[in-house]
Formats: sequence, structure tokens, C-alpha cells
Amino acid sequence: MARGRLRIHLGAAPGVGKTYAMLQEGQRLRGQGADVVIGLVEPHGRRLTAALAEGLETVPRHTLVHRGTAFTEMDLDAVLARRPQVALVDELAHTNVPGSRNTKRWQDVDALLDAGIDVVTTLNIQHLESLNDVVRQITGVTQHETLPDEVARRADQIELVDLLPETLRRRLVHGDVYPQDRVEGALTHYFRLGNLTALRELALLWLADRVEEGLQRYRAEHGITAPWETRERIMVGLTGGPEGETLIRRAARITTRTPGSELLALHVVPGNGLAQPNRLGVLARQRALVESLGGSYHQTVGEDVPEALLRFAEDENVTQIVLGASRRGRFSLLLRAGVGQRTIHRSGPIDVHIVTHEQAAKGPSLRLPQPARGTGPARLWSALAGAAGLLPLLTLVLIALRDRMGLPGALVIYMLAVVLTALVGGVLPALVTAVAAGLLADYYFTQPLRSLDVVHTIDVVALAVFLAAAWLVGTASGAAARRTGQARRATSEARVLSRLAAAMMRGQDLPALLEQVRENFSLTSVSLLERGPGPVREPEHAPEPEHAREPRWYVVASTGERPPERPHQGDVEVPIGDHLTLAAYGHGLSGDDQRILSACATQIGIAHTHGALTRHAAETDTLAAAERTRASLLLTASHDLRAPLRSAEDALVRLRDLRPTGPSREASRLLAAARSAVRRAAQLVTDLDDLSRLHAGALDLYLRPVDLDEALTAALDDLGTSGRTIALHLPEQLPYVIADAALLTRVLTALGADALRHSTPDTPPALTAEARPERLTVRITDGTTSEPNGSRADTLPLRLSRDLTEAMGGTLDHTTGPRAFAVTLTFPTHRPGR
Repeated sequence: MARGRLRIHLGAAPGVGKTYAMLQEGQRLRGQGADVVIGLVEPHGRRLTAALAEGLETVPRHTLVHRGTAFTEMDLDAVLARRPQVALVDELAHTNVPGSRNTKRWQDVDALLDAGIDVVTTLNIQHLESLNDVVRQITGVTQHETLPDEVARRADQIELVDLLPETLRRRLVHGDVYPQDRVEGALTHYFRLGNLTALRELALLWLADRVEEGLQRYRAEHGITAPWETRERIMVGLTGGPEGETLIRRAARITTRTPGSELLALHVVPGNGLAQPNRLGVLARQRALVESLGGSYHQTVGEDVPEALLRFAEDENVTQIVLGASRRGRFSLLLRAGVGQRTIHRSGPIDVHIVTHEQAAKGPSLRLPQPARGTGPARLWSALAGAAGLLPLLTLVLIALRDRMGLPGALVIYMLAVVLTALVGGVLPALVTAVAAGLLADYYFTQPLRSLDVVHTIDVVALAVFLAAAWLVGTASGAAARRTGQARRATSEARVLSRLAAAMMRGQDLPALLEQVRENFSLTSVSLLERGPGPVREPEHAPEPEHAREPRWYVVASTGERPPERPHQGDVEVPIGDHLTLAAYGHGLSGDDQRILSACATQIGIAHTHGALTRHAAETDTLAAAERTRASLLLTASHDLRAPLRSAEDALVRLRDLRPTGPSREASRLLAAARSAVRRAAQLVTDLDDLSRLHAGALDLYLRPVDLDEALTAALDDLGTSGRTIALHLPEQLPYVIADAALLTRVLTALGADALRHSTPDTPPALTAEARPERLTVRITDGTTSEPNGSRADTLPLRLSRDLTEAMGGTLDHTTGPRAFAVTLTFPTHRPGR
């Protein structure tokens, strides 16, 4: 039975219309003749959603009792017994009531898919397990119902149900998402404009990665290795030579002229892993230049440079390659084509740009041939040296026994030398030894002696058979030795990785892990380096070209004597992601050793990231606990101070009325000042209380269309006679603003009182209102500033006004001039009758 197909309607937040889109899809499939049933739909009291479900068959839910309360869940057995073609199941990440057949609803959906039933479902981006901590940082809410990413990635189709954050907030205000009693809290907390924008970006980025994965999977399933130009990816090949900077800038210009393209730089380390030390610093500067131009730097190990370049290009779907003209001379190029020409011949549909530079054709005219693959230089020269010593010794012994053994016996003994040479050095030394042994046998053991001439045909045949047999035996012996070495290396690599993984599972710290790596590869010292945010500044008297700036590096952990403090200082450098690098002092590593070191470095990078996340979570919990404690103390203090302040004001009133003839003029002035101070202290306590309740989410908001004229009138009445001195500049008609009427009045009163307190009688405050498209701005300006710049913005009235304004969906900004301080309020507008 074929497995059913899964389609997910993905949304950035509740209320974007996922359930509505799912029901629309169900109605469309039903109209095409498909057998569609509703397994479970949660309309959440939304009238339009419930109406769209009409006409679709609904499988009755089954009831479960948990802790004395009855709950309803999807009846999985009933849906399986009904066996429709398509089942609509809402809220994929939902946790079932205890006692259900499965713990999670996605497990119920899996059972339907296994039964061959197609499922259409819904999911919010915040329920994905990999994004749970990111969503908590954005919204401050921990999602307890999560879904493994793998479940969502297995879906056959994922459709994003997108809605602008402003549109979603308007739906909330109109009561299309939540009941009216929940709208105010939702707008000021989870559904803040910044939260919705961040969640929408998360959904788009996650879905973009899913599209990229689908493209790569399709290419792999259909055996497509040629790049598809879905977007341009320009790769520049770096050798570590001085021409690299020219190539990087040329590739960057190509990238700039192609919008949406990506720049990559690749350095191919020789297969023996022996990078030239004088090139490490050059590569470090070139890497910094690539990253400063917005590109990414990569490194790989390969015997054949063109093959390594094209393999990386195919893996990364590169569309263009930029290479430098060869630095080799003409005679050397006649013997073997350069890297650029060989890359062009194998590149297929990938464009290859050959860029000229000052270093072109300035290299050595002739190079010694490289040793055969699979054999290091030490083994090759050791095998040749051993053959050079062994063949003369065998020849002396065979000459002494020539009368007893003859040519056949000598060839058998020489064959033993060929086999030994092949086991040590591989095929190339074996062939050299075979030719040398054949010449020695011809010279000393065939007629005429001490001559390379051969008289008897049988001797010619024997020598020819010997050379052929020696070639075959040498090839087989070299291959067997190579396979044996590879098996031993694989065993060693597995042992190294397993030891490191076991150490990570035991929770060892980073220095202990680095020490294990140092011992495994016999290195002198090892450092884990993390790149900082800024470049290292050169001395002022020294020139500072752009490519000479290096990023700042910090030592995260190290082991050994005098560990490197920067990547290019070490003999070995292994990048880990964009900000981490493993650097080490010690002997040069082979290509295989560098590859296994890269795997170890990746594990160490994972351990470092996991530790950082753990520490961050602990610090966040500590800060959250401290914030809760502070808020609790503020609430307690405000409640405790209210009664004493009220008693102090009552005492001042009684003191004023104590004398029958009334207090003197000076006493009246002092009593009035005391009462004003007590009232201000009481207002500060109230402001602290409201600020704490606002941050704790306990302040009730009722957002509705509010007439600004009414709010201004109430604010001026609260300010008393002093409020009449404020100059008003208002247009004849003002649109309604979306706000809480009481809180808006309070904000205007607080800002007006603050402006009056900092103004002089000659320069009274001014209030100006201006209607703009979809918003209204109110500007309150006072005539002078009596405090240093920036200090007024940190006062309690302005902080409370800003937080209250943002809670209502508006903004509050301030500007400070030479002799003026202005506060600007912005609110969304709502015209009556719209």
C-alpha cells in the first residue's frame, strides 16, 4: 500500500489563516470528486472558518476525561475505519490528552499516512523544535508543544500562509482572531509588530532552506551533477600566491554586477597536507579580504587540483570559476597543461574565467615530477634507496653462484627484490627496480657476458617475461600495501573519533578535548580560536591597506606549550564555521590526517557551541529570576508606600486648618509646597506600580478608536490652570487614533506636566498635531532644557509614557536641541465609518 501524501499549511503566527486555507483546500478537493473528511478542525470561534467547514463530512471526536475534566480529541480509529482519500487535521504539533492512542497529533497523522490516507494539516513556525529557543528570545514565551523538524521536512508539500504583520494586528483589533477580552493583551505582548515581523522572517527563511533541500534532493535522485543557475555562485580559486588579491577583487566585481549572486573562495591543500608555511599568512589576509567583501572562505584537500575544484563546484552548485593565469614557464606547460587549462577541459557547463596578473609566467620553467598517488615522499625515496643498495648486493651473491643457478635463478631472486620494493614504495619504485634488475641480469647472466647484447632467443623471452611479471607483481603488491595502509588508517580514524565522541559524552571540558587531539596527532600545542567583531588596527605610522587588516581573534581554549593565538601563526589551521578555527603547532599533516583533524575540529566546535548555549540559557534564567524579584519588590514597595503618603497628605491638610484664624502666609506657602511634594511622590509610586504591571503583562488595555480632541481636553483638565499656558496648534479635523482612551489621556498629561516643569514663563510649551497617511503625530515642545542632554529621556515619566505608548501600538521619540526638548508621539489612525 502506497503511503499517503502530507501537505502542511505553515504560518508565522496564529490568526494568519492556516485553518481557513486548509478548509479551502478541502472544499477544492471535494469539488474535484475526492472523498474528503474532517478529522479535526479547531475554528476557535471564528465564524468564517466554521462556515467554510459546512458541507464537509466530519468524523465525530471521542471524549477523554483527565483529572475530572472532559476533553475531546480526534478519533483516530474512526478515521482509519472510514478510510477517506483525504483527511483534514488541524494543529499538527498538538499534544494529545493523556489516555489517547498516541502522545502527539503528528503521530496520529503518521498512522493515517501509513494507511494510505492523504492528510492536509496546519502548523505554526514557533512549534518547530529547532526554532524553539529563537522564538522564546523573540516573544518571551516558551512553546511547550513542539514538533521535530524531521516530521515537517518529510512533508510532500509545504505552503506558506503569509499575512502582513499590520494586517494581522488589524484582524486582532476587529475581533477576527481572539475574543475582545483577549485582544488588548495579545496586541501588547505576543502580537507586537516587531515580534510578528521576526516570526514572519523566520518562516520565510526556514521555507527557503526547505526549497533548497528539495532542489538538492531532486538533483541527487535524478543524477544531475551539472549546476542549475537558480542563482549565480562565483568561486575563486586561491593558491596562496600574491595574485590571490587580484583574483578576489575581480570575482567580487563579477558578483556585484549580478544581483543576488554569491562569492566563494576555495584553497586546495595538496594531498600530502604539506602547505608551505610562508603561504599561511598570505591566505589569512586573503581570507579576511574575501569576508570583508561579503564572501565565504573554504578549504579542501585534494591530490588533483582541478578535480578538487570541480568537485567542490558541483557540491555547491557553482556557476562560474575565476582562476589566475599559470605562473609556470612555457617549457613546463609543454610537458603538462596548467591548472586553468585542465579545469576548462573538465568544467562542462561551468564557466571558467582565466584572469591575467603580474605573476603570470614568472614561476620556475621546469618542475620535478610528483611522486605517485598513495605514496608519500619518504616512502618513495626510502624504497628507491633500498633498491639501490639491495640490487648490487644480490648481484655480487648471484655472480658467485652463477654456475649453479644461471639466468632463471637470478631472475627469481631479483623478483623478490621487486616485491619488497613494491611493498615499501608502491608501483613506481617497483618498476624502476624491475628495469634495473633486468639490465643487471642481461649484463651479468646472458651470453655474451658483460654486455647488453642477447644472443639466445630463450634469454630474450626470459627477460621479457621477467619484466612483465615484475610489473604485475609490483602493481599487485603496491595495491595490497596501499589497501592495508588504508584499512589501518580507517581503523585509526574510527578509534580517534570514537575516543573524542566518548570524551564529549562524558562532559569533558574543551582543554581536555584539545589535549586528546594534540596527543592523537603528536602536535606541540593546539588552540581553539574565536573571531571577534573588529579588525586589528595597524600602527598609525604604518600603511594600512584594506587587505592587510586582520580580524581580531580570541583564545577560547588551548593546550600544550606556547599555543598559537592567531590562525596563521600555527603550522596547521582548520576552519570551523565562520567564527571558529583550530590552530596548532607541530609537524605538517598528511591529507588523510588533515581530513580526520577536520572531523575532530567539527566535533569540538559543536561542543563549544553547546556549552555557550548552556551558559546563555543559565544566564537568561538568572536574569529572568532577578527581573521577577525586582518587579515583585517594586509592587510590594508601591503598595506599602501608598498608605503613608495618603496619611501625610491628610496630616498636612489638618495642619493647615488647625489654627482658627488660618496659617500665616509663609506657613501656607510651606504647607502647599509640602502637599505638592507628597502628591508628586504618590504619583511616582503609582507610575512605578503601573510600569511594573505593564512589564509583567498585568496592565489591562482596551484599544479602540479614540478622539484625540477628547483626550487632550481631559489631559488639560488634569493639568489644572497651568495647562492653559500650553499653546495648541491643531488642524480643524483630526482622525481617530487606535489607543486606550484612559492611557492616552495619562500619557498626554504626564508629558504636558513634564514640559511645564522644564519651561519658563517666557517660553511656554507647545503642542502640535499633524495627520499623515495611516497615522497621527503629536509633538510636545518645551522652551528650554534645564538638564544635561540625554538625562530627561531616562526620567520615570518619559519611560512610563514610552512603554505605555508602545503597548498601545504607537511610538515615542525625543529630540534635544540647543534650548528645546521635543517629544513626538505616533499612533495608527482609524477614520470613523471605515
